[in-house]
Amino acid sequence: MNPYVEINPRVCGGKPVIRGTRIPLTVVLDQLAVVGSVDRLLEKYPELSAAQISGALRYCHSAIEHTELELVAT
Repeated sequence: MNPYVEINPRVCGGKPVIRGTRIPLTVVLDQLAVVGSVDRLLEKYPELSAAQISGALRYCHSAIEHTELELVAT
């Protein structure tokens, strides 16, 4: 389990969020892509910490790493 990520069906419809916030990880990823750096993301979301963002990225990496994909021949 990741100490920076929370999944609760009563918070944001059960989407993974930064623990203790209502900020979904998808928003963190989208905004990081837009602003281009963790420092700029922290300027935009001062309630977050670099550790929380790093934890969110580690969670996303782990989720992707442990996803089984089924290849379909076309």
